[in-house]
Amino acid sequence: MAEYLIKNGFVFDPVTGVKGDKKDIAVKDGKIVDSVSSSAKVYDASGKTVMAGAVEVHAHVAGPKVNEGRNYRPEDKLFGTRAGVNGMRTTGGFSIPTTFKTGYAYAQMGYTVVMEAAMPPLYARHVHEEIRDTPIIDEGAFPVFGNNWFVLEYLKNNELENTAAYISWLLRATKGYAVKVVNPGGTEAWAWGLNCLSVNDPVPYFDITPAQIVKGLIEANEYLGLPHSMHIHANNLGNPGNYTTTLDTFRLNEGFKANNRFGREQTMHHTHVQFHSYGGDNWGNFESKSDAIMDYVNAHPNLTIDTGNVTLDETTTMTADGPFEHHLTELNHLKWANVDVELETAAGIVPYVYSPDIKVCAIQWAIGLELALLAKDPMRCFITTDHPNAGPFTRYPRIIKWLMSKEAREERLTTFKHADKVISATHLHGLDRELSFYEIAQMTRAGPAKALGLMGTYGGLAPGMDADVVVYDINPEASFTPDQIEQAFTAAALVIKTGVPVVENGVVINNGNKRTLWVDAKVNENPQVLRDVEEKFLKYYSVSLNNYEVKGGHYIPNPYAIEVDATQ
Repeated sequence: MAEYLIKNGFVFDPVTGVKGDKKDIAVKDGKIVDSVSSSAKVYDASGKTVMAGAVEVHAHVAGPKVNEGRNYRPEDKLFGTRAGVNGMRTTGGFSIPTTFKTGYAYAQMGYTVVMEAAMPPLYARHVHEEIRDTPIIDEGAFPVFGNNWFVLEYLKNNELENTAAYISWLLRATKGYAVKVVNPGGTEAWAWGLNCLSVNDPVPYFDITPAQIVKGLIEANEYLGLPHSMHIHANNLGNPGNYTTTLDTFRLNEGFKANNRFGREQTMHHTHVQFHSYGGDNWGNFESKSDAIMDYVNAHPNLTIDTGNVTLDETTTMTADGPFEHHLTELNHLKWANVDVELETAAGIVPYVYSPDIKVCAIQWAIGLELALLAKDPMRCFITTDHPNAGPFTRYPRIIKWLMSKEAREERLTTFKHADKVISATHLHGLDRELSFYEIAQMTRAGPAKALGLMGTYGGLAPGMDADVVVYDINPEASFTPDQIEQAFTAAALVIKTGVPVVENGVVINNGNKRTLWVDAKVNENPQVLRDVEEKFLKYYSVSLNNYEVKGGHYIPNPYAIEVDATQ
């Protein structure tokens, strides 16, 4: 590979503790190095900001519900379709972009790693086919476990080792990365026309509660010592007053200690917390409870979160929380699709418009920003939109603008149709904090990478790490407008991905050499679990076990397997 030298930029890197110093970054053989030869290609980053490639901890970008969303929302393709340039493919879609646009748009913003947040194991081959078709960005996928029949039965019987063995088998079979939990027990209850709205509601047939599922999966996750903590979308999403359920879920994490062989210190990651921070008991007195949520998060270092910021766009909601999506279509009366996945999960899809003229939408917008602005440790609070649920990932630059500029927030806040009511129901108007470039690097680079157990490879600019380097055309020492913040983070001046320039002046110039991240978890041979898997496939699944597993290079581009040995 060629050598590169990015000279004279203002570097922000939490991994090495550099906070805006002028510094040269050297790249050789796909890695950050101390120095390069005189033949290295030089990029002059004078007056510009330099960071590591950004890391997306939670998005829905590949798999059956994403593809179903594309199929049943052809109107979404009316937004932003453009022909390919410089040998790149034609792209389309706004809230559900094509695979090509997904890779290109993330790269243009400086993202080099993206995690698909909810992979139905039965459809893992499809997920990996879409990941393979997505250019540039490295990707991993989180299999869903919170409504899986094997898990429910093992945890009901307090069989920790069997639970861990099954998780290990499924991660290898699906080439998955982490343990994901969506509405624990509630999605299984949806098959019976029910839901679980609290951590203590019983799951029909299985005689278990969400609390038992969550605690059991945290324990199994740490028994295995997986790179990422248990990653949860809690019960009661999207309802007024649900912040109490969120706090109850947080408390289930108390007392656990991280098996931090990968450097993480947390045992729970709670995703898209904006959707779980609601006060009031109806939509009339709906209000923000971000202060109560962040008081807890700030006081408990074994917890990480991401924000789930509302972007005030038309979008497409999609989640493995099937009962919530049915509830949503009853609220907005727009079209709805539901996909049940045998023995494993279910998913719903509903379009949604976050209108600034609707008080509830404006309050949701404020809550997402409040979470980040109230975070005392930016290494444990990450910027997301739960793409595409609260808005498309392409709005990250706009969210960064709002977080870095009180002027930009106030301009939006005070021009809402119901501004006075929104201000009285939220805390945003009284928050003067403006995030720094360093804090943005913590929330979008080093923090997510550490939480995912990837700090040694991604999220920083230390020698030996992957050479994912981004240059933004904004001078942190000069005056700049809020719109210049958004523009800079929308179209990076330079993106080097694993030592290969892939974006120059906001234009994609190379498809790069992407990888798929997955965990090769190993435990002692467990004949009981293998017998259980074979039996249930024969009795209940409509596919054979031989057609279930993801195998070989046909699905996996240049795999990056992280080995975990939990054998005793």
